[in-house]
Amino acid sequence: MTHEIKTSFLSNVVKEIHQFIEDKDWKGLKLQVNEFQPLEVVSIVAKLSADERIILFRLFTREQAKHVFENLSLPQQQEIIEGLAEYRHTLTNLLNDLDPDDRTAFFEELPGEVTQRLLPLLSPEEREIAQRLLGYPEDSIGRLMTPAYVAVKPYFTVNQTLEHIRRYGEDSETLNVIYVVNNGWKLLGDIRIREIILASPDQLISEFITKKFVALNPYDDQEVAIKEFSDYDRVALPVVNSEGLLLGIVTVDDVMDVTTEESTEDFHKFGGTESLDLSYTQTPLVELVKKRAGWLVILFIGEMFTASAMGYFEDRIAQAVVLALFVPLIISSGGNSGSQAASLIIRSLALGELKLKDWWYIMRKELQSGFLLGILLGTIGFIRIMIWQFGGLHDYGNYWFWIGMTVAVSLLFIVMLGTLSGSMIPVILKKCGLDPATASAPFVATLVDVTGLIIYFSVAIFFLTGKLL
Repeated sequence: MTHEIKTSFLSNVVKEIHQFIEDKDWKGLKLQVNEFQPLEVVSIVAKLSADERIILFRLFTREQAKHVFENLSLPQQQEIIEGLAEYRHTLTNLLNDLDPDDRTAFFEELPGEVTQRLLPLLSPEEREIAQRLLGYPEDSIGRLMTPAYVAVKPYFTVNQTLEHIRRYGEDSETLNVIYVVNNGWKLLGDIRIREIILASPDQLISEFITKKFVALNPYDDQEVAIKEFSDYDRVALPVVNSEGLLLGIVTVDDVMDVTTEESTEDFHKFGGTESLDLSYTQTPLVELVKKRAGWLVILFIGEMFTASAMGYFEDRIAQAVVLALFVPLIISSGGNSGSQAASLIIRSLALGELKLKDWWYIMRKELQSGFLLGILLGTIGFIRIMIWQFGGLHDYGNYWFWIGMTVAVSLLFIVMLGTLSGSMIPVILKKCGLDPATASAPFVATLVDVTGLIIYFSVAIFFLTGKLL
């Protein structure tokens, strides 16, 4: 379905729903909504007003309400909860039916007092699960964990296992992997469902167990889960405590959500702004300004040092105005090379390709890269001045060669400084326990701007004293 057709389809459906509500034809509305898949209903719900959404949720089946709610944005979810507050039965069913990991993700975004008002609506069993998951540190694997899985004993036969799956598998988050535990609930291994389906009915589960399996710790950071899923290409991974007892599982869809959030946050920081809590379109103007103002003020103050550096060399610039022509070229080259290095190192640190202990390797490699890149840009800069001089495009005077050398050598040192700064600042930040993404492109560029000017005019003094200066 093309974008145009989909937009037209949604518009027509929304109009029909408006009419059903206006006519108070609840039976017709319920039949209409039941024709669509959950994700289609999510798109429809997003186009409705707050009151109309509440009406739909009261007409949904419990299964529909669960699937649609899990796919709504956080503001829409909060809106639904507030709107259903007076319909206690509907709200209770919705909260109890949510998957534990999705419910935890929703609760942790709410103010504490709101969560405390909603927890009593859960059944004793679901409330115990919710409180246990919320008890883990923020951004830990425990917050992603769900107890909805299928576990079997090693003495089960394949036939008994399939019967067990039929009986208890409906509420499981995934049936792709079945977990094997002993009587004390210690994890012994995991088995792909494919192995069970293809096996002889009388085979024992113990025959499938291998000692090699990957498990997560509930207190580890969620980034650990991202790396494990990436390394082992699994759809689900078990979570065990220090004694090896199976606590729950984490599924790949939850990890993908975390990956998206982490990438978005890092992208915002690297661009020189605080991470947005909501999407760009849902963020109020005042909040958007607050998120961007902090870094802009810091960078503006940093650029004031650039102006100070220019002022310090004001007399030299007055003696050789031609030097001012190349200031934008010089500082932009340093900033660009620094931003390149920062983006490469930050991403490599995030993917685990580089560790803090690799700092000397990073420094050596970036100095070599900066040296070669600096020679390349310096050569281009010198050739550009030579072509302009002999091509009649600009007359740099009798000392054009030394001006060209000033630009070329300055570019060499400034690009080396840029690559060194861009690569080492993320490492230093990570060593200090800070997010390397804070080494934003504007931050690195501003730092190199100031030092780049000092290098440029220092090189100019060296080459041009007794000539233009």
